[in-house]
Amino acid sequence: MLIGLLALLAAAASHAHPEDELCVPGENSLDPALCAALAELDREESSQRNRDLSAALNSGIDRSIREIAGLYVSIGVRHILPDGLDHILFVLAIFLASVKFRALILQISAFTAAHTITLAIAATGIVAPSASIVEPLIALTIGFVAIENLVTQDMTRWRPAVVFGFGLIHGLGFAGFFGELGLPPGQFWTALISFNIGVEIGQLAVVAVALLLSLLVRRWLHDATGTRQYRRFVVLPGSALIGVTGFWWTIERIIQ
Repeated sequence: MLIGLLALLAAAASHAHPEDELCVPGENSLDPALCAALAELDREESSQRNRDLSAALNSGIDRSIREIAGLYVSIGVRHILPDGLDHILFVLAIFLASVKFRALILQISAFTAAHTITLAIAATGIVAPSASIVEPLIALTIGFVAIENLVTQDMTRWRPAVVFGFGLIHGLGFAGFFGELGLPPGQFWTALISFNIGVEIGQLAVVAVALLLSLLVRRWLHDATGTRQYRRFVVLPGSALIGVTGFWWTIERIIQ
């Protein structure tokens, strides 16, 4: 599990500029102005990819409902795997706190219900929060859940409610991406529902892989309950890594 987390972080780094790792504060860091320019370049590249995708979706080609559904399911999956590292880390933070299957189901269900609600509300234009507010909050939710894993061994009574609340924030992030795509005339609900299904497929794929790895690791550690060696060697270091990443992203997204 921990190796998988490191691989995810490495994958994220591979999509950034090589110089970005030198933008961490310290004596060997790059000039802050240069770091800001690199961050702006990253945002411009991401925006250009979204514009290209939007242009392809709205190219005037007459597509059937089935084709639109398949296309937006695929976009939803790709928005999680591999592009949604922040959402992946949040789901993994939830997973690491769930040594019991019931606790995992409760939290994943709460997260799914919440981000589905706000994705629909924001995508229809009822609310339009700024990405400069939503993106730091998403990163903060990752850090909060991960740090809570360090101080609580079992799922607390309030955790599903907390995950639901944080899921509302993640749904606004999904809606921001969805809104950038543009939509073919008359296909809004088909695209919205299909995109959300794709997001769920991506998340469930993350959970399925994490569950398989955790069962193998628990068996190897002779810790069927996941409360002893598994917690010591997987849950605690994994949560710490996710927590540090989440809080660092929070600061980075605020100052950009």
